Amino acid sequence: MNAAERQASTEMDVLFMTRALQLAAQGLYSTAPNPRVGCVLVSDGQVVGEGWHRRAGEAHAEIVALLEAGSLAFGATAYVSLEPCCHQGRTGPCSAALIQAGITRVVIAISDPFPEVNGGGVEQLRQAGIRVDTGVLQSEAHEINIGFFSRVERGLPFVRMKAASSLDGATAMHNGDSQWITSAEAREDNQHYRARSSMILTGIGTILADDPRMTARLDGLERQPDLVIVDRHARLPHDACVLEGARRVIWAIGEQATLPEWSDRCEVIRLRSDSTGTVNSIESWRPLLKLLAERECNELHVEAGARVQGSLLMAGLVDELLLYQAPVIMGEKTRRLFVTPDLDEFDQRIHLQYHCSEQLGADMKLIFRPGQDACSQES
Repeated sequence: MNAAERQASTEMDVLFMTRALQLAAQGLYSTAPNPRVGCVLVSDGQVVGEGWHRRAGEAHAEIVALLEAGSLAFGATAYVSLEPCCHQGRTGPCSAALIQAGITRVVIAISDPFPEVNGGGVEQLRQAGIRVDTGVLQSEAHEINIGFFSRVERGLPFVRMKAASSLDGATAMHNGDSQWITSAEAREDNQHYRARSSMILTGIGTILADDPRMTARLDGLERQPDLVIVDRHARLPHDACVLEGARRVIWAIGEQATLPEWSDRCEVIRLRSDSTGTVNSIESWRPLLKLLAERECNELHVEAGARVQGSLLMAGLVDELLLYQAPVIMGEKTRRLFVTPDLDEFDQRIHLQYHCSEQLGADMKLIFRPGQDACSQES
């Protein structure tokens, strides 16, 4: 293959992998706890089959694409956004299906970190004489399954924290009045983040103040994320709106809290307290997050009060801050974004790094991830 042919091959690989990722994104709200995967089968430059994984227990993307292609899969190239599985789970191994179908080349965006697969799918394909190329749009493929990678590799869910504020950092007036700081466009955008998450976490203060449902409100949504309520003294009312419906509610309470008779409506987790008796500390948060990962939580969406959110930031356990900022000034007599009482010195400041932004109506959506600020890097 000469240089021109290699360049053409690279461009085609990017084109078809982009399509595979678009297909994977169709499972954004439905595949949890499984990863989102798309597959495109190409023969002589033409797409002969496509597929995406819809939900756990159903056919994987490769199988759907092979069924669509039928006999046209023989001799084709498969573009897959995640390494094909090579083990028997609730469905059969996709690597074996690709081999049996007569696929001659497989292009993979990123390896599957799951221990029973990790490299095994690639090795099985190569042993069968199939050419395998990896790393095409790898970062994009990692991003679409960022929670799955976090859970498998770190034993922790990817923690995304949502906040909304005025330009001067206020979330509500001093009396609690806050409807609505941000625009309808911003509020609708947040519903998509709720829907893609495995679980939503909030604190008892939010429940008692607003009695919210904490659901994802999108038309046609098939799956509601589970709910986690952090409630040290087990004050959750029996008639709270969050208890309505069939989804799982995980009630994270203090070690000494007394449970009411109706507590069997929830899954109860006892939180470890720190030396001061609080549960809003790293000593409590990390074990809780590990337990949630064991319950197959890929992405945890946090919408809570300033104290809960501040303590998660202090514990260094926030992977992404999703901030909706409205172009309004609310003044001094307001409630702030985060309560971080242990920040006394300038050097203790929490560093975040700008990731991306988007205008939504009159508001700005700003996304930050952990990192060093420019000032500290220059010094």
